[in-house]
Amino acid sequence: MRQRSLAALALAAALTVTTAGCTVERHWGGGSNAGGGGKAKVGLVTKTDTNPYFVELRAAAKAAAEANGAEFSALAGQFDGDNDGQVRAIENLMQQGANTILITPSSSTGVLDAIDRARKAGVLVIALDTATEPDTAVDATFATDNFEAGRQQGAYVKAALNGKPPKLFMVDGTAGSTVDTQRHTGFLKGIGLTDASPEIKGKTPANGDQSLAQQGVENLLQRTTDINAVYTMNEPMGRGTYAALQARGLVNQIVMGSIDGGCEGVKNVRDGQYAATVMQFPKKMAEQGVLAAVEYAKTGKKPSGFVNTGSAVITDKPIPGVESQDTKWGLENCWGTK
Repeated sequence: MRQRSLAALALAAALTVTTAGCTVERHWGGGSNAGGGGKAKVGLVTKTDTNPYFVELRAAAKAAAEANGAEFSALAGQFDGDNDGQVRAIENLMQQGANTILITPSSSTGVLDAIDRARKAGVLVIALDTATEPDTAVDATFATDNFEAGRQQGAYVKAALNGKPPKLFMVDGTAGSTVDTQRHTGFLKGIGLTDASPEIKGKTPANGDQSLAQQGVENLLQRTTDINAVYTMNEPMGRGTYAALQARGLVNQIVMGSIDGGCEGVKNVRDGQYAATVMQFPKKMAEQGVLAAVEYAKTGKKPSGFVNTGSAVITDKPIPGVESQDTKWGLENCWGTK
């Protein structure tokens, strides 16, 4: 995608308000939704406004908008899975005159009608981080290849077991989420199993939440403690899983992986809470999304298709055949508070 560097333009001070079902950070009034008018009005809709990953994505989008003379407004659902809140956020952005909406959909299908209405009104819609189903529901997707990130985690865990048959717990995210499905399926590919494999000793959904992960794994451990590997869909769930394993004295017998690449997660790897994490690059997603919005506003040109923003295994226990970076590199490139 062609990137342009435009003169920086200071934006109006942000006014943060709360409306039913979504949180809103406004930077402009209403106006036309169509592109090609010269001024980018970028709206960002994230799953929540509290998860550090989405905080980083929002901050990167805001900074990119300021640096490229675009107006910016950020909204979010109240919780992961708040489809209704995201629909209201899209409608609010259209009323404000957004000509580009960047969205991390809570559900791959739950906001499609609202996205369709926005596109019919001339709004460029780009999915960040999470793909829609079908992917053609949006103009383009800028995201981690989540299947590949899951495969990387699975390949590392398999190699770290050093030939031992896996006895696996799987700590999943939000059922039905594209990200959850892709990471889960990719992990199984990497470790060489299927959902029906007897090596899987238990599964629990945790909706991306640390406390739910801890509770879910505690429940699984009541059935069996004979495990040697754990898949976690993201790092907060990795921390919750670690707490449950630590309480049972099982940490040293487990190879656990995760995905996200937040600075806290990299520190968790450094400190031995889990063996590896797969880093994503939300800043790149946000920056490329804003640049596409600026291009659309100036010329009417829309991006299309899937743009992979990359992933990298972070571990201090490298294994031959699995490409990785250490936690020093990870802390230099992570997102969130360092």
